[in-house]
Amino acid sequence: MAIRLNMQKTHVKSVVISGASGGIGLALARHYLLRGATIAALARRDELLQALAAEFPGRVHCYALDVRDAPDMRRAADDFIGRVGVPDVVIANAGVSVGTLTEYTEDIDAFQQVMDINVLGMVKTFQPFVAAMRREQQGTLVGIASVAGFRGLPGASAYSASKAAAISYLESLRVELHGSGVKVVTICPGYIRTPMTAANPYPMPFMLDADAAASRMARVIGQQAAFAVIPWQMDMVGRALKLMPRGLYDRLFARAPHKPRRNQ
Repeated sequence: MAIRLNMQKTHVKSVVISGASGGIGLALARHYLLRGATIAALARRDELLQALAAEFPGRVHCYALDVRDAPDMRRAADDFIGRVGVPDVVIANAGVSVGTLTEYTEDIDAFQQVMDINVLGMVKTFQPFVAAMRREQQGTLVGIASVAGFRGLPGASAYSASKAAAISYLESLRVELHGSGVKVVTICPGYIRTPMTAANPYPMPFMLDADAAASRMARVIGQQAAFAVIPWQMDMVGRALKLMPRGLYDRLFARAPHKPRRNQ
């Protein structure tokens, strides 16, 4: 009975999702749409957003933009709030991953892009909604981080650093909003079958399909959990990695396969 009451309390009617044109973002959008929610779908690829809107007439508000553009994000937020109201949930999901090595000058641009999208893009996704949620004394801000943020992965230094920064940022935000009625949820996926992981040249244990991952994420969001790793097996892996002594970690991962660099 307690679970049913909690589910009713956190029923989601409106959701904002960045990176909604593919991968986890699209799977989350479809999950909520199939359950009757109205969606603000944010992504750069307008044609994919329009295809989703055609599938669910009248319930998808499309915003073709780049999460690095703060004025565009504010305009989208103001438009959605004006049309639908303050959203129940805002999911900062947009992210990129590419192999990077510090020794290559040309990888500096890749570092900049990854950090701008994965960290500052999250800030710019949340910022236009925080004051309105505070006034309503409700709402949930969800950041999609990664298990890759637990330790620095070789060949993925930009991605690991960005996700570690996202985890710390979300914790700071959660504490800042404590007692306001606005919840902050940090979700750290392991390996999810998406175009982002398709190029990884190494084993990816406990991989989930995007739809299965979205269902589990939505459950965590509904429970308003502060922090969750999906799937749970990767939580065990992540805990082990965090506890591993630096010397042992260095020896084990020094020869690990790297994600391909963009220029390879």
